[in-house]
Amino acid sequence: MTRNLDAIDRKILDELQRDGRLSIVELADRVGLTKTPCAQRVRRLERSGVISGYSAKLDPVEVNMNHVTIVQVNMMQTVDTSLEDFNEAVKRIPEIQTCMMIAGSFDYLLQVRTRDIAHFRALLGDKISKLPNVMQTHSFAVLETVKDSDVIAMQQEGRRG
Repeated sequence: MTRNLDAIDRKILDELQRDGRLSIVELADRVGLTKTPCAQRVRRLERSGVISGYSAKLDPVEVNMNHVTIVQVNMMQTVDTSLEDFNEAVKRIPEIQTCMMIAGSFDYLLQVRTRDIAHFRALLGDKISKLPNVMQTHSFAVLETVKDSDVIAMQQEGRRG
């Protein structure tokens, strides 16, 4: 369901995506509101599910988890129960940061973050290849991350492109 967001809602979302620790006073100042209406809008955006949570962004180098591998997964079968079993199992592997079902020549694309190639190799052999209904995987080591963003571009209402 698409939410009806006005220009101020979009500004609030832009600012909170840049810095989720902004105080309501600072946020209100940035979006041109007073404190109370700004707080009410933030609460409404949270209650309606537009804002689904807040978190800290970690530096992967500083926490020794800076090896990224992309894994293509081909399934043995793609009936609903097979997909559901795979989906539930993949959620239990914390090193898998992203899992996307793909329409194409393979079934899933995973982004996996590990300490190093040895950690990835063990994870691939011990967990990923043993996920339900996995027929085959193809792995691609990421040499450099050029852009990595969780930010959703909040285009102003009436503007496209």
